Amino acid sequence: MTVDDHQQFIDELQAVIDDTQHTLERFEATGMETEMLEDYDTLLVILDDAVNQQRAHTLAMLDA
Repeated sequence: MTVDDHQQFIDELQAVIDDTQHTLERFEATGMETEMLEDYDTLLVILDDAVNQQRAHTLAMLDA
């Protein structure tokens, strides 16, 4: 992968991170994290995965 490819993935993952964090905030603001615990946990898994992938692409880009 080129540096530009890594940067594109990093940017797209940032959008996923931002959207997921916003959704988590909405869950928390309405108390839905207790009502829809399974969905809330799924959002946390998505956020964790996106952050880990973003970190991996950042490290790979720096090594390129």
